[in-house]
Amino acid sequence: MRVPRTFVFVDLTGFTNYTAENGDDEAGRLLSRFRAATREVASERGVRVAKWLGDGAMIVCLDRSDAIATALDLECRTAVACAPLALRAGVAGGYALLFEGDDYIGSAVNPPTRWPTFPRELSPRPSGRSRSVASTSPCRWSSSADNRPSRRETTRASSGCGPRSSADRS
Repeated sequence: MRVPRTFVFVDLTGFTNYTAENGDDEAGRLLSRFRAATREVASERGVRVAKWLGDGAMIVCLDRSDAIATALDLECRTAVACAPLALRAGVAGGYALLFEGDDYIGSAVNPPTRWPTFPRELSPRPSGRSRSVASTSPCRWSSSADNRPSRRETTRASSGCGPRSSADRS
């Protein structure tokens, strides 16, 4: 059965070098924090971690808005939990063959081998039928009349989730 799905692929940049410099035990602790953060965000967003890919994951979402919100939330969550490593994310979508009830096959799941950086400046805002990013994300999002992130939103999203100034709090 072919089903429409959006996939988020994430991984930690520099994990191999981090392991070489800090040892297997410390790398394992960082990977545990990454996986815990990923499971928490997936649970909060109502999406599913389909599979773990070493220091990465494939996450399945029903629509693009949920995928983008998940990627942004996960970037924020891992900015603290996985420091000094950064999260890299890519989003792909389309019809995929649901294989044996728990796996996906097809061009929507086989993205190009070289992912561009997550395109925050071009990403649409979640639609009205999706949960609001602002309600659960540690990143600050503000509304925009044309349904695209404002410059402030893209800057906030790309800079991680550091402490907010009092002027930033709503």
